[in-house]
Amino acid sequence: MAAPHSHRTDDWWRDAVIYQVYPRSFADGDGDGTGDLAGVRARLSYLAELGVDAVWFTPWYLSPLVDGGYDVADYRTIDPAFGTLAEAEKLIAEARELGIRVIVDIVPNHVSDQHDWFRAALAAGPGSPERELFHFRPGRGENGELPPNTWPSQFSGPTWTRVEDGEWYLHLFTPEQPDLNWAHPAVRREHEDVLRFWFERGVAGVRIDSAALLAKDPALADFVEGVDPHPYIDQDELHAIYRSWRAIADEYGAVFVGEVWLPDSERFARYLRPDELHTAFNFNFLSCPWEADRLRRTIDDTLAEHAPVGAPATWVLCNHDVTRTVTRYGRADTGFDFATKTFGTPTDLALGTRRARAAALLTLALPGSVYVYQGEELGLPEAEVPLDRIEDPMHARSGGTDPGRDGCRVPLPWTAGAPWYGFGSDSGSEPWLPQPRDWDDHAVDRQQADGASMLALYREALRLRGSVEGFGDGAMTWLPAADGVLAFARGEGLLCLVNLSTTQAELPAYERLLLASGPLAADGRLPTDTAVWLRT
Repeated sequence: MAAPHSHRTDDWWRDAVIYQVYPRSFADGDGDGTGDLAGVRARLSYLAELGVDAVWFTPWYLSPLVDGGYDVADYRTIDPAFGTLAEAEKLIAEARELGIRVIVDIVPNHVSDQHDWFRAALAAGPGSPERELFHFRPGRGENGELPPNTWPSQFSGPTWTRVEDGEWYLHLFTPEQPDLNWAHPAVRREHEDVLRFWFERGVAGVRIDSAALLAKDPALADFVEGVDPHPYIDQDELHAIYRSWRAIADEYGAVFVGEVWLPDSERFARYLRPDELHTAFNFNFLSCPWEADRLRRTIDDTLAEHAPVGAPATWVLCNHDVTRTVTRYGRADTGFDFATKTFGTPTDLALGTRRARAAALLTLALPGSVYVYQGEELGLPEAEVPLDRIEDPMHARSGGTDPGRDGCRVPLPWTAGAPWYGFGSDSGSEPWLPQPRDWDDHAVDRQQADGASMLALYREALRLRGSVEGFGDGAMTWLPAADGVLAFARGEGLLCLVNLSTTQAELPAYERLLLASGPLAADGRLPTDTAVWLRT
């Protein structure tokens, strides 16, 4: 069964449904407790039946896995925990036969401290050409004992580490992720070569991690809150980098999606000009609380940001860094903010699940493309990982106050009642992160047999989205609605209504109910936290 939009070519990305695979946690083909490419290949039919157009893989490269693979030691080598380069090539080809394109993750801001370049830089010493590929500097203070500047970390903790010869190097993330010097031509050449390497192997697109961080103020001036320009976010030099990348992508018909967190909508839109990135992640929507006015404003702002450059919007409820939707929507604060993550937050999972089902229909009805993080289609809640099993460095670097991101990275349940829920082999090793003991009802096999399951809802929504004229890219029109109700039209006679109010809502006259996130009331009204697609 091919994905529904597989007939499109050049503009497939404008309204694609893209499934995010976190390889360590999707499926374990060799039974060693770590998900791998063999596991993904064995489950490709599941993705085709789900109806996605593309799969985005978080980094599968050689890595010490200090930061979940975002510390890359070699971009041209698959980490042995996941498989081999030949296996990756097979996976790309097999997915394409099913109408599914592959998007890979590139992490251009930094590399692993085990990367050949950084090991050579440490060995070569101060003033060497090898160190010019990174940001090595002498320290401040009488004996160079103070870091070169006061830049804040993207994680908790310091952004500079001192090496044995007294110099310091910059790392906006962990010390094991030294930042590259993008003012150096060799850094630019290397990444252009890496892009070509993967495009030659049939990759259809690239997701760019931390896309707004690459270029740094050459003076490394101290950071001052509220003073523009920021010394390392959204530097103007970035646009020349992405224009050169776009020229390469255009040679292969490939696309980019940038991880760009920027509050300034005009600055954000610059990355989406016709000769730069094709799309960017919509973090404002992802972090928006389950409130009608806030959601409507976020949708309007998103479409307004993209309109001047003609780029399609992207919509996403969750990813590998964010508290899972079912859990988040079941809390008093339904938004997301890294700064407010704490242990022990009360959650009503039944409420969160009802809202997550409605949010799925809202998201899939909006104009543009949609990203679905693995397990969202199963309604997985955020797992509580025991303290002694947490691996995410955000937890350790916060002094243990931040729960970290492992709760959304727990391996998927495939088979109810099986060891490890069928994630690996029956006789294999325990998964790298422990799965909750009450996940039988979330398992794929059980949901496939239940027409009312979250999986059934996603499958039918994707089937309709791919076959009913009016969904995907294009215009939308808000319709009059009661307070707390979002109502909009897509195409000719296609309506989406979402009730976020505290009372049941009247539905307009309609010819056919295409899909509902939950049952309608006995009198045909729309219950609270429920969404419908209607044909009028």
